Amino acid sequence: MSFSLDAEQLGKIPQIGFLAANSPSSNAARLKAFREGLRELGYVEGKNINIDLRYADGKLDRLPILARELVRLNVDLIVTSGPAPTGPAKQATDTIPIVMAWDIDPVGSGFVTSLAHPGSNITGLSALAPEISGKRLQLLKESIPKLTRVAVFGSSTEPGNAQSLRETQYAAKTLGVELHNEEIRRPDQIETAFQQTLKERVQAILVLPTALNFAHRKEIANFALKSRLPLIGGSSEYIDVGGLISYGVNFVDLFHRAASYVDKILKGAKPADLPVEQPTKFELVINLKTSKQIGLTIPPNVLARADRVIK
Repeated sequence: MSFSLDAEQLGKIPQIGFLAANSPSSNAARLKAFREGLRELGYVEGKNINIDLRYADGKLDRLPILARELVRLNVDLIVTSGPAPTGPAKQATDTIPIVMAWDIDPVGSGFVTSLAHPGSNITGLSALAPEISGKRLQLLKESIPKLTRVAVFGSSTEPGNAQSLRETQYAAKTLGVELHNEEIRRPDQIETAFQQTLKERVQAILVLPTALNFAHRKEIANFALKSRLPLIGGSSEYIDVGGLISYGVNFVDLFHRAASYVDKILKGAKPADLPVEQPTKFELVINLKTSKQIGLTIPPNVLARADRVIK
């Protein structure tokens, strides 16, 4: 007999906490995919499962408070929307199961002992971002053959981003590109990054996958458009707000798959015994509307590899 049916019969409905670093609108597509995954597994909100949503709205210092709130509610499980909320969730509890909808580098971040054997109350999905960050720079170089200077927006202190930056720097040496690292740890540092980017006369912007960048992606994309600078990000959400290229994991797919972890844990599996899965879907998205606005022609060999093209 399934857990959901047992729970229904006993009158106990599992409570799932969902902890996100950003706003509801920023997480809408990903949360929708998670809910769809649950429905496909037989879960109906209000009937055999409840989801308590907590959003930090880009204010990362609120995450520990929100994580403790979920622990006080005694939820059965916490789903985290990325590296930024996973750390506070880990600090808040070592007993309630935590499912990472995605993480850049779960082992390097200290969330799990290994991908095969997580070893604690945390499991979930890896986004493999460090390994593919160099490929983003390569795509920029292929799109702009004369590229020599690139601004990198990110934070070396956010889990996984130090490794992403190292991979990007390694690729830069191979490609003959000079990187200008713009450290963005707080919202008030975004404008400073913009001014430095103009001062350094860079030719493109590469955005590392941080919670802050994601929360302010529209602002960053608008700056790139206004400055006629090609921008590449790690997810299609950057393209939807005017970025030029995105290459990386299909995050919507990861959130959909996170539902299966919830299902297994509610049915009795221990997070320590559930291997962290790696992504199976990657996507290259190109915005031709943006390329026209900034006066850049995407080479046919790059365009032919796109999974989706916005015209």
